[in-house]
Amino acid sequence: FMLLEKLITDLHAAMKTKDAVRVQTLRFLIAAIKKFEIDTYPPAKSGKMTEQEIEKIIRQQIKNHKESIVAFEHAGRQDLLAKEKAELDILLSYLPPELTDEEIRTIVVKLKASGVADFGRLMGLVMKEVAGRAGGERVARIVKQVS
Repeated sequence: FMLLEKLITDLHAAMKTKDAVRVQTLRFLIAAIKKFEIDTYPPAKSGKMTEQEIEKIIRQQIKNHKESIVAFEHAGRQDLLAKEKAELDILLSYLPPELTDEEIRTIVVKLKASGVADFGRLMGLVMKEVAGRAGGERVARIVKQVS
């Protein structure tokens, strides 16, 4: 788990530099990863967690932070807003960059050229190819544009 090792190394570095926001964010993320690992792969069973599963947990945390940011904006809580945005930036730094609309369009065109015309099947194949590097709404919009 290159990613998990990096998270732990970064946590230790943040503790040394007394970066409280980063320490809290990484501790919370590592705890979520460990909980998922214990729930999904109990010690009695054999099995290992994958990098994709760790990325999925990070994406879930990012989604939670984005929802919190919207809620705090509506409530006018600027104090909490800054903290959430800082934590969101930290989490985003651990994922590969999102695909551009043009990269997604290229994938859609390629799959469509291979004979897949049905929207549902095309969406499924594109989402598998995109592998979490773009949101479903964005992908659906582009698939509709190309269709």
